[in-house]
Amino acid sequence: MAKKPVRMMKKNITRKRVIFLIDGLGMGGAERLLVIYLQHLDRTRFEPRVCVMQVKQNNPMAAEIEKLGVPIDFVPVKRLADPAALPRLLGYLRRIRPAVLHTQLEFADTLGSTAAKLLGIPTVSTLHTADAPEKGEKSYRRLKLRWWILRHFPARVIAVSEGTRQHHLRVGNLPPQKVVTLHNGIDLARFSPVSSAEIAAMREALGIPADAPLLVTVAVLRQPKGIQYLLEALPDILRRVPDTRYLIVGDGDHREKLKSIAAEKGVSDHVIFAGTRRDIPQILAAADIFVLPTLTEALPTVLAEAMAAEKPIIASDVGGVPEMLDDGQNGLLIPPADPSALTEACLKLLENPERARAMGKTGRQIVEARFDIQRQVRRLETLYLAVCGEK
Repeated sequence: MAKKPVRMMKKNITRKRVIFLIDGLGMGGAERLLVIYLQHLDRTRFEPRVCVMQVKQNNPMAAEIEKLGVPIDFVPVKRLADPAALPRLLGYLRRIRPAVLHTQLEFADTLGSTAAKLLGIPTVSTLHTADAPEKGEKSYRRLKLRWWILRHFPARVIAVSEGTRQHHLRVGNLPPQKVVTLHNGIDLARFSPVSSAEIAAMREALGIPADAPLLVTVAVLRQPKGIQYLLEALPDILRRVPDTRYLIVGDGDHREKLKSIAAEKGVSDHVIFAGTRRDIPQILAAADIFVLPTLTEALPTVLAEAMAAEKPIIASDVGGVPEMLDDGQNGLLIPPADPSALTEACLKLLENPERARAMGKTGRQIVEARFDIQRQVRRLETLYLAVCGEK
């Protein structure tokens, strides 16, 4: 009698629920990075949800997350000292019961890590900045509390650059074995070549002459982004390259101050404030040089985007920037808060377009090797599985 064929049973894979707890869903780097991670997370192994505690700039990134089919929950927390905040989070986590809680930004790290510890839920926290407030300031007291919680409660703490990691080991006294470096990544597929016709159309829409040399900064408009220093440098740049335009993409509470500085310096006709935009790859394609005159930065994802668009970079030598920019290779490092250094660096590249183009091509090679989101997400998934195993 013939043997019956043996049926191989499919192995049931139970997806692990991951809650991404974040303060708000504005247009900051942490929020934008969260969207990219959600786009590439392996949904056959993980079931993501996002929990947000505040409304910031009307939470524009919520729409991007909803497009991905990821549920968003709202647990309102107006201030850290709110006595109802921790019970509210405890109730939420008891209902949802994640396998892993991933916290990002101050309220999430402080309250979320505490709630998860009380419930025995493994936690991963990401540090996006290298904060250094003065002792005695209210923000310093809050940061000390956050450091204490990060020392004791999460299973792992992610730093977005090695510079950020070293800062928090040194200043926050975090245990080295707990803190790992995971560079931000970007979706390289979004930065495919853009046609000359599309570039011309973009420039026309922005009111920029087709042949004008174009400097671009993409940032939330805050004082620490240092844009004011490039506006101060612009008159000297225009004396040598008079057709130059400076495109500022983003919004924030420093916008009106920046407009005032541009008017005082007599460069308003050469500066374009484009506001918040969703078409960053196309805008970068239309640029000649990307400039980030920031005063402090952990690891600016926008630099990886500029490299992916094959743009040479001028950026301040602060935080994690030197981990992205090889001075003289894919751009130029300058001291922060130095208009004369900005002038010199911009003129070096504006007056030598062949060198600038070569730097842009080198930048694309660097971003492919170091900042591909696919590689970074696989490392993050491995970390989630490890902390679940440790529990």
